[in-house]
Amino acid sequence: MDVKTIKEISMDIIGNVGKVIIGKVPQTKLILAAMYSKGHVLIEDIPGVGKTMLARAIAKSIDAVFRRVQATPDLLPSDIIGVSIYNPETKKFEFRKGPIMSNILLVDEINRATPKTQSALLESMGESQISVEGISISLPSPFIVLATQNPIEFEGTFPLPEAQMDRFMINISLGYPSPDEEVQILTSQKERHPIDSIGPVTTVKEITQIQEAITKVYIEESLKKYIVEIVNRTRNHPSVLLGSSPRGSLSIFKMAQAIAAINGRDFVIPEDIKYVVLPCLKHRLILKPEAKLKNIKPEDIINSILESVEVPIEEKV
Repeated sequence: MDVKTIKEISMDIIGNVGKVIIGKVPQTKLILAAMYSKGHVLIEDIPGVGKTMLARAIAKSIDAVFRRVQATPDLLPSDIIGVSIYNPETKKFEFRKGPIMSNILLVDEINRATPKTQSALLESMGESQISVEGISISLPSPFIVLATQNPIEFEGTFPLPEAQMDRFMINISLGYPSPDEEVQILTSQKERHPIDSIGPVTTVKEITQIQEAITKVYIEESLKKYIVEIVNRTRNHPSVLLGSSPRGSLSIFKMAQAIAAINGRDFVIPEDIKYVVLPCLKHRLILKPEAKLKNIKPEDIINSILESVEVPIEEKV
């Protein structure tokens, strides 16, 4: 599949999602890039801004199997993965698939689940498979976890550990709509919700083809060094206790390839890298206590690093 086709499919999906979620094109674009890169997305935002509808709209647009799990303290790993149940007729245990056997899994308020349940997602997110009674079962392709959490509510929550946070390729937020966009939302939902009127514009098969195609997007050697330099500076920044792991570098690399393809190019430019650095790194930095007291945010540190690292001169491809 060529990049022209990838751009056309991506624009069709973004346009389709835009009928449901108004004014969130950059976020939709980033989620598509993560899906093309076989990555997972953490959406941190307040309730009611359209996180669930965004996930449903993307699923409907690609004709994917969509499942939603509401995380609560009593949610068990088997509630997500599935459970073996004894069948008295066959006298055998039969595996009943959980919601994880889907293309797009929305885990709502993931920080309300216990650490044991949160960790049950680790293998599926990293290996695209689950283990049941010693047997590995492959997950559908494509498979993407969209997890949400409320950043301002902490009562009854279990903060995601660093290892779990690192499994998410990107961390984004939707934010409030503008006044004009909110008026459009009211108008669009006057008679019925627009999610009911949209249909698929592509297939999961084409998405898997795109996943293979973007790995061939060219990225020049100097741009690889540019990515590594950005990530390396997070490890040596005076306000950072723990910088990004190499998984952060890899996320930027893959996301930049996907963004280039979505923009209709078969090569990466510095702007593609800059576009994805913040969502790829902000959840991977652990700040020093004194930095938090000064109200320094990971976004501030990443933006200052981007300004200080010299952008390589593009070579003609």
